[in-house]
Amino acid sequence: MGRPLRITYSGAHYHVTSRGNEQKDIFKNRRDREKFIQYLESSVTRYGAIVHAYCLMSNHYHLLLETREANLPEIMRHINGAYTNYYNTKRKRVGHLFQGRYKAVLIEADEYLMELSRYIHLNPVRAGMTTMPEEHSWSSYRDYIGVRPTPSWLRIDTVLEHFGDSNKYRQFVEDMLGKEYESPLDKAIASTLLGGESFVQEIMATHLDGKQLERDVPAVRKLSKTRKIKMIVENVRGAFGDTKLEEKAAIYLAHRYSGAQLKELGEYFGKSVSAISQSSRRFAAELAGDEKLTKEVFFLGKNLKLS
Repeated sequence: MGRPLRITYSGAHYHVTSRGNEQKDIFKNRRDREKFIQYLESSVTRYGAIVHAYCLMSNHYHLLLETREANLPEIMRHINGAYTNYYNTKRKRVGHLFQGRYKAVLIEADEYLMELSRYIHLNPVRAGMTTMPEEHSWSSYRDYIGVRPTPSWLRIDTVLEHFGDSNKYRQFVEDMLGKEYESPLDKAIASTLLGGESFVQEIMATHLDGKQLERDVPAVRKLSKTRKIKMIVENVRGAFGDTKLEEKAAIYLAHRYSGAQLKELGEYFGKSVSAISQSSRRFAAELAGDEKLTKEVFFLGKNLKLS
């Protein structure tokens, strides 16, 4: 398995989760949970972490973190490492407590911070542990709705300022009770970036371009392909004055030149693998019988430096 991609910079926001090895419980009792929260607190004082939300389940946890410095690996090494040492010492065991590396999705805060806080706080309800999110003691939800004093290390104001008061935030969360709720993380690109197109483009241009990572990090390869597809779509848009024709041309060019697999193209264009394959094949046949269209498509490819 390739190593995960870590994009770090000052002011970055992340959804972080880590699961127990072999999906076993990492929290056995109240003391375990209290100890983990102590390590969250010490990550704030020692490493400048900003904790916006958290939820401790049985065999995993969720965090909504912001970094003042480009030091997410140090923060997580402290949290997971210190807790593993505590857990192993207490139970006279050795070895890994967590399943592989932690997962961290870099998020566009303005777009997803509120939604992810709701997703995190509803975890116990989705898992069938409680019927209401405030019934779960081991999350930041009780702090958000004002039923207990908020510790100084927990930053709830960033999310709450979008609502005005805790009652409106509570309504925001409870609006999703009993409803089918798609995880916002399903929209993440390569399980690495969650945000709008401009955010993704900015992150790639600022933190990925020019780095020799594609060969070693699967997420970078997928992000690179996605960026190529987007570049193709943007350059084809408006080229023919016919949106259907432009979509067919974009699929054809992306199929030929982006390096993306049919499945990846299907995910991007919202079509099945067979639909992508058929569209590309049919457009190629259409080009064979239309010299003018062929020249226009060739010109697009040349401008994009795809030929």
